[in-house]
Amino acid sequence: MDSQVTETDHLVEIPYVDATDAGAIDVARAEAGRFQAVIRAGREHYGSLAIGVGDVVSRGWLKRQDNRLIDEIAAVDSEAGKAGAWLLNLSYEWSCTTGAGPDPSGKGNRMLRTLDWPLDGLGETVVVAKFKGKCGPYYNVTWPGFVGVVTAMAPGRFSAAINQPPFRRWTKSCWVDWGINRSRLMARRALPPTHLLREIFDTCATYDEAKERLIATPLAIPAFFTLSGTTPEQSCLIEREEDDGTVHDNPTSCANHWMARDVPGHYRGTDSVGRRELMSETRDDAEDGFDWVKAPILNETTRIAVVANALEGKLMVRGYERDGVVTRDFRRPVPS
Repeated sequence: MDSQVTETDHLVEIPYVDATDAGAIDVARAEAGRFQAVIRAGREHYGSLAIGVGDVVSRGWLKRQDNRLIDEIAAVDSEAGKAGAWLLNLSYEWSCTTGAGPDPSGKGNRMLRTLDWPLDGLGETVVVAKFKGKCGPYYNVTWPGFVGVVTAMAPGRFSAAINQPPFRRWTKSCWVDWGINRSRLMARRALPPTHLLREIFDTCATYDEAKERLIATPLAIPAFFTLSGTTPEQSCLIEREEDDGTVHDNPTSCANHWMARDVPGHYRGTDSVGRRELMSETRDDAEDGFDWVKAPILNETTRIAVVANALEGKLMVRGYERDGVVTRDFRRPVPS
């Protein structure tokens, strides 16, 4: 697949949605067609039976932990009119490649990021939504109906993204290990990583505050957090298990394997080691844009690519499907 765009007639616009009033439900209502497409993609991927059971289990778990976003997910579920919203809001089956370091322009710090997910259609349905917490607005690269944060940029504060570690290996069977890991998750009362990152963008005023919270807050399941601030030296990768973590300071590159810890696991995505190596080679000198999105960072499950610089309030987004680029590039600044 070629990362360059040579024909634009077939490409779709990435919508911008002001969701500062009610959050994810604003996005679901504003982009109803894309919202239903996401629900449909999830039902086709998991199957209607798994979606139904997953909704019940996910809703029950969130209620037991008194999750602060439960009312928002309930509103999204009601808007959907069919099962899927609860399970998809707890889905954690993607792989990613992320790098952060001094912006080559000398202005602040820059984050480069791709997200890979096997659900077809997510590249065409990606949106940029303006959310607002108590510390100000931020721009969430997301999908209609998704209440958490996977990738976002808060102007003047920080950018951040989540990568998924391998899921832990306990036995010789991948399916048995999946069941064990899900049972461990259901027994915990801590936040899912995507909900923690939403909370960070809502409530943290500075890079240092966000970093401290990402290191110390208990998690329901392991995660890798990349955080990029507003000065050249402000970036880090935080490799988190449920109750502790390891910090790698600026500059950083991350894919989907542990670097500081020996945690037996089942690898996710395509060539995690190769993706991280390529990110490390290209991160510091790549021009703003998407020429750095090349194999193996680019693969058949790549759905979005993002460039973010919080100091400059810069955000660039591109959507992909199996056959390549499917959207025109989104570039901030956007309407206030």
